[in-house]
Amino acid sequence: MEQRTVEGRTARARGLHLLRRIAVLLADWEYVLRHQLRAAFDRAEPAALVDDSGTGEPVVLLPGIYETWRFLHPLARRLHAAGHPVHVVSALGDNRMSLEQAADLVQRHLLENHLGDVTIVAHSKGGLVARTLLGRPEVATRIRRVVAISTPFSGSVLAHWIPIPAVHALRPTGPDFVRLATAEVDVSRIVSIWGWFDPHIPGGCALPGARNIEVPVGGHFRILGSPRVLALVDDLTDDFADDVSGR
Repeated sequence: MEQRTVEGRTARARGLHLLRRIAVLLADWEYVLRHQLRAAFDRAEPAALVDDSGTGEPVVLLPGIYETWRFLHPLARRLHAAGHPVHVVSALGDNRMSLEQAADLVQRHLLENHLGDVTIVAHSKGGLVARTLLGRPEVATRIRRVVAISTPFSGSVLAHWIPIPAVHALRPTGPDFVRLATAEVDVSRIVSIWGWFDPHIPGGCALPGARNIEVPVGGHFRILGSPRVLALVDDLTDDFADDVSGR
């Protein structure tokens, strides 16, 4: 009887855990659909995020795959309101190109705008683009820190089963990840932030050698609106972030 009771409790716990994950998945897709729709009607100009009124260090915002910079516009406005000139790389489009091609465009933006002491705030694939840049000596010295949110640093096994080329490239055995694994990169400048459950990255986002932070928020997209994550981004983009990151 006691064994049956224990088995019953275990089954109920598993059922509740599964229901919780399903609820997170639904909320995650509600978030992405709502913000992709908002981004489609967003007519703000990138120049409005870059001015000389703030005193903060520059921030470069890198979106994930199938996201334009406008998907991250609410985060951009928050950082700009905190005093940071916020740069976006419009040429990335919806970020479906290879990591090397995307890194070329971001590198050109950094050089043409004479940017230094930059913090890159990136979502998903954007964090992989940032890591690629850290492996380029000619531009790595311009990057102070990378704040990567929900970035698949080891790829995603789910990408094996998706025939869309841009997504399939994110499989762990893809050429981009083989190159990243052999590149000499100072990953100590990377802060990787992810939630307790990410339906798109079942293997997690931990990166050996980086500062890794798991937060009690579920989802791949809705984590971008989490007050806890936004507070972390505020701290890590602060002028004294080097002190904060050591807490």
